Amino acid sequence: MPDPPRVTIVGGGIAGLAAAFFLREAAAQVTVLEGSPRPGGKLAVSEVAGIAVDEGAEALLTLRPEGTALIGAVGLADHLVPPGTLTARIWSRGTMHPLPRRQVMGVPADLDELAESGLLSAEGIAAARRDLNLPATERDGDVPVAAYVGGRFGQELVDRLVDPLLGGVYAGRPQELSFEATLPALARESRKHASLAGAAAALTPGAGRPAADGHGPGVFTTLARGLGTLPSALATASGATVRAGAMVRELARTPTGWRLTIGSAHAPEYAEADAVVLAIPARPASKLLGGVRGAAAAATALAEIRYASMAIVTLAYPTAAFPQPPEGSGYLVPAVDGRPVKAVTFSTTKWPHLGKGTSLSVVRCSLGRIGEEQVLHTGDRELAEIAARDLAAATGVRGTPADTRVTRWGGALPQYTVGHLDRVARIRAAVAALPGLAVCGAAYDGIGIPACIATAQAAAQQILAHLKVPDRPNGSTRSPAST
Repeated sequence: MPDPPRVTIVGGGIAGLAAAFFLREAAAQVTVLEGSPRPGGKLAVSEVAGIAVDEGAEALLTLRPEGTALIGAVGLADHLVPPGTLTARIWSRGTMHPLPRRQVMGVPADLDELAESGLLSAEGIAAARRDLNLPATERDGDVPVAAYVGGRFGQELVDRLVDPLLGGVYAGRPQELSFEATLPALARESRKHASLAGAAAALTPGAGRPAADGHGPGVFTTLARGLGTLPSALATASGATVRAGAMVRELARTPTGWRLTIGSAHAPEYAEADAVVLAIPARPASKLLGGVRGAAAAATALAEIRYASMAIVTLAYPTAAFPQPPEGSGYLVPAVDGRPVKAVTFSTTKWPHLGKGTSLSVVRCSLGRIGEEQVLHTGDRELAEIAARDLAAATGVRGTPADTRVTRWGGALPQYTVGHLDRVARIRAAVAALPGLAVCGAAYDGIGIPACIATAQAAAQQILAHLKVPDRPNGSTRSPAST
């Protein structure tokens, strides 16, 4: 019998582990090399005051099937739990305002609902209503979110509604983020309507339907013991060899495939592979491809993708420390207010199973936006104090937290700036010309877990085609739902 093909996946985050899972039927030797001390990437869970709370992503979007389908395929479907509430607010100008339900990432579908929220001034509402009477805005190529949306609704709506929502997802700024890449459904729909509010309304057809930004019933789920438990289950189900602390420093083509250099320059290790999947952020992927013949275009485009750093400060308070028990899933904060905390999640309210049997309320505070990294240079203790002060100003919580945890995610969030779709197309075209190579991860089609899984599935299909592995009759190589 011939030796089985060897596939090496560089990067052991959700995308890399998912790619390993989708390759499990290739009869190949699949190895996942993760440079950090543990696999899982931005999915991790640890205890705060004795409660297991996610350190990174804590919710899974169900509107896309890839995430829940993969969870079911690895046997964790029974562990999925729904949120207790998704009612969110915006803390703007020192006052809490309800987040309008009929909106798409801050672009309003119902201007009367927007006015009732009190989020905008009278002048801001008047500017927003002009969208209904303006002629359609022509777009010749990609544009910044702020320029396009602001041109329709005014700058105040961008500052007070669009910015906190985009900032909560990307830690980015609407002045730089791509309208086509960050709001693809709205970008497509906007070409059918003169009014941008009309386009948003077409995506949010009624109060009983979830909004396109995911704020609606049944739109989110999580695992009872945290999404951070998914990587280990995925690694086991994949059957792959997963190595942590194995940093890949060089990648080179060989006459029959690929050669990887692993570890330090003083004691390098070499591995041969018939195919390679790069499931790492854009910058390290660019460095690896920089020395590969024929990969210059991909390396250049990857190097253009910037990343934002952030931190999540998790605080546990006695519930009695709040003048009123936390309501809703949390709140967002506009950047123009100058607050270091950009978003807050009331974890034990959003996920009631976390609070069972305890008199504590757990709160997650997100800090860090692109261009505001200075606040992240402080120590853990000071960062926790900053978060606690902001939380007290917004909620009136008294005293000091019973426990704290600071998790830093350096260079964690790719910035989908203007031209992102073109950059991704250039990367994929260049990679497709290199037999036995594929890429996947958050840098391409979306930073959420389902989007990362979708890129992993596409990468696995590309490798299977290279290895000439036929589809099974039931199509199991094509969809995790069918496994």
